[in-house]
Amino acid sequence: MLEQFTPSEAVALAELAEQHGFSGVMATDHFQPWLPQHGQSAHVWSVLGALGARTQGDFGPGAATPTFRTHPAVVAQASATLAAMYPGRHWLGIGSGEALNEHVVGGYWPEAPERINRMFEAIHMIRKLFVASLAGRDVRHAGPAFRLESARLWTMPVTPPEILVATAGPVTARRAGKVADGLITSNGPVDRLDEVLTRFRDGAREAGRDSATMPKVLQLHLSWAATDEEAMRNAIAEWPVAGMRMGRGDIRSPFEFAQLARTVRPADFEGRMVVSADPDRHRAEIQRHLDLGFDRVYLHNTSRNQADWLEVFGREVLPRLRA
Repeated sequence: MLEQFTPSEAVALAELAEQHGFSGVMATDHFQPWLPQHGQSAHVWSVLGALGARTQGDFGPGAATPTFRTHPAVVAQASATLAAMYPGRHWLGIGSGEALNEHVVGGYWPEAPERINRMFEAIHMIRKLFVASLAGRDVRHAGPAFRLESARLWTMPVTPPEILVATAGPVTARRAGKVADGLITSNGPVDRLDEVLTRFRDGAREAGRDSATMPKVLQLHLSWAATDEEAMRNAIAEWPVAGMRMGRGDIRSPFEFAQLARTVRPADFEGRMVVSADPDRHRAEIQRHLDLGFDRVYLHNTSRNQADWLEVFGREVLPRLRA
């Protein structure tokens, strides 16, 4: 979470993670932190450039939003540049956005269906730019939400980055299966995750695509510390969002989130996030999601004790996972 650490700290921790056996990094694309006490919110593309130079694994934005703050053509340029600098390592995660970050440009904040339609139009435009630019020609676009005048990307990789759609909804997952290269979702009830994966596979099959070759990615939030009590204190202080039972896409301020988070209690994390000092409990939770059908799992330990956590999980958890 770039909201919890300065850019330099985040890059150093990613480098440390790789030394402990982790093989990739997902970074958040936020203009504001979730909570005031997080204290940071670095520009994701700047940090990803530094991550590529300091690590060897894959990396990408968990859900860049090419629909409000940033025009799809600019997101395409940023992603193509990283893919050209670090061949075969960068992927492009795209989401439909949240008011916390996107309302800052002062535009109308639409309902979820319109945001999702804008996201898929943006994906269509980005892919058109990638294809046309590789062929050395300009492209135009005129759609319901976006316009693109005659343009191409002058810096391109040999192979465009994969485009992964971030969603927690089965309907959007089905659309993603038809047009995207892969899926990103976050942890939740098993029945919801199973439906999301099933709908994604359905969409891929309807489009004549093989979902078995398409990345299915999970962002897994957890709270580990030396004791259960400390892990719970950290969860409540740093990631009460996991215990909030309401939607969060329309909340506009970190201070609003802080007010809502005051109602979160330890019982609210039950079934939503593992909060434990036992590495084996966390290993079992990760394995459960791998068995469900996810190809890659990106772990977000919500606490600030990152160095200790990376050392423990690198030694006691990662070696015991089965692909």
